[in-house]
Amino acid sequence: MTTASPLTTQATTFRAPAGRTARPRVEGDWLLVPAPQPHRPVRLFCFPHAGGDATAYTPLARALAPVAEVWALRPPARGGRSRHPMPPDFDALVAAVTEALTPHLTGGEGGRFAFYGQSFGALLAYEVARALPADRRPELVVTVGAPSPVEWAERETKNLDASELLRMTGLEELVRADPDLAELALGAIRTDLAVSATYRHRPHAPIGSALYALAGADDPMLATTGLTGWAAHTRGAFAHRVVPGGHLLATVDRPGPVDLLTSLVTSLVAGRPAAAPSAALREL
Repeated sequence: MTTASPLTTQATTFRAPAGRTARPRVEGDWLLVPAPQPHRPVRLFCFPHAGGDATAYTPLARALAPVAEVWALRPPARGGRSRHPMPPDFDALVAAVTEALTPHLTGGEGGRFAFYGQSFGALLAYEVARALPADRRPELVVTVGAPSPVEWAERETKNLDASELLRMTGLEELVRADPDLAELALGAIRTDLAVSATYRHRPHAPIGSALYALAGADDPMLATTGLTGWAAHTRGAFAHRVVPGGHLLATVDRPGPVDLLTSLVTSLVAGRPAAAPSAALREL
């Protein structure tokens, strides 16, 4: 399968919110609010892919500003946190992220929140949701381009080096002209791959959150991205779809599945039961 380009993420119209967007702000070490919308009823916490940074979700945050406030995770060992060490293993990373997110899970006018993660970030989003107390978990978890937890350690991509993963995510073109930027990107990917290699799946009760597993049709890792396996990890609504795009749907160049996320968030705001699948997702 051909390598995806960051410009082939899910086809959707970029819709910046009307009026002036508030300046981005950082919340502690771990979180960036790219386009603050404090009066929105839902917060969408976004988890970057391996080597990714919170700023990759800026286009998505701006596009979703009419319906949700995006809070993006700022992993250590890159960007503004280049001097902060990454936790030594996946369990320690989950614990650190869970602690950082917990004070912010009831903010906003509606006090409702959801998780969205891509690739490595999808696994992290799910495990953080599971680490939270049952009554403080997200109503919705959206995973992109990731096999289910039980399949994670068996995927063929586990032996990829950083350069190959950068190519397969479709981001190589963005850094090719700048050797320094390329080396920074590769360093962040190596860091995350090392943490990912420590992940061990442990049998557990499924969470109650609605869970939607997505993958891009042009994802070169699609053959190793088992979406149906996610069904065993939730007691809530479950759906899976292959949608237009590459391995990453939301990037610094594209906001990603805005229409789908807008529909899901709108369902939460409308108070529709978490067990009722979104009509928009059924129709994709």
